[in-house]
Formats: sequence, structure tokens, C-alpha cells
Amino acid sequence: MLKAKILFVGPCESGKTVLANFLTESSDITEYSPTQGVRFESCWPALMKDAHGVVIVFNADIPSHLKEMEMWYSCFVQQQSLQDTQCMLIAHHKPGSGDDKGSLSLSPPLNKLKLVHSNLEDDPEEIRMEFIKYLKSIIHSMSESRDREEMSIMT
Repeated sequence: MLKAKILFVGPCESGKTVLANFLTESSDITEYSPTQGVRFESCWPALMKDAHGVVIVFNADIPSHLKEMEMWYSCFVQQQSLQDTQCMLIAHHKPGSGDDKGSLSLSPPLNKLKLVHSNLEDDPEEIRMEFIKYLKSIIHSMSESRDREEMSIMT
């Protein structure tokens, strides 16, 4: 059985913990409580080690989140030599914020990445299905890589 390490990163108050808990069925949607342990950049190298994928979560209603996206992509995807297929962007819409999917335009290189809108209030299963597809692609890549490695050992 393969285990994948998927990082959920992004600006403060973007919904990372709520989404991670929802997708792993760890808890119900609750009030905002800052996740303190990983706010410090000095922790990032340890977090990034051996990651198979990165989910960048942001709140599209907050202009500063859009400005930060390239930094998250650079630090957690490009500097780790991950492929764009190993990255997923989630524009998380908090309850009551609406779900404006049409007005978001991302600049390169972010516009090449898979972008999914999430709204756990209106359509929670859409984000679950999109994440499962993403996870399947990560597992498929890991399996192919393992197979190549095994073949190189045998030949």
C-alpha cells in the first residue's frame, strides 16, 4: 500500500485546516481556530521533505491571498522540483461569502495549475470528488515511479 504525503499550504485564514479535516473526515466544520504549529518558515523544510503533492488553499475574496500565491507555489512546488500535476489550487469560499467562480484570473505559472473552487456549505461533495481525482493522480505517479525504480534494480 502506498502512502502519499500531501501538504496543505496557503495564507492565514484561507481554510486549510477546515478543508483538510473535511477531506479526511476528521471532524465537522467548526469555527476558525488558527493552526499555530506551522506558521514559522523555519519549519517548512521539514514539512516539505518527501512530499508527493501540494494543495495551495486561498480565499479568492481576499486580494492579498492572490498576491501571495506565487510565493507559495515557488517555495513548495518549484523549489521542491515537483511537477505542476502534483499541485492543486483550491479557491476556498467561506460560508456566506458566495461562490464567484467566474472572476478569478491567475497569472503564469499559476494559470497552468488545476484550480478548484470549494464551498463546503453549498456543494461539499464537489471538492471531495476533485480531491479524490487529484489524489489518484498522485498515487498513480508514485506507483509508476516505484515500478521504474524496481525495473532499474532488476536490469
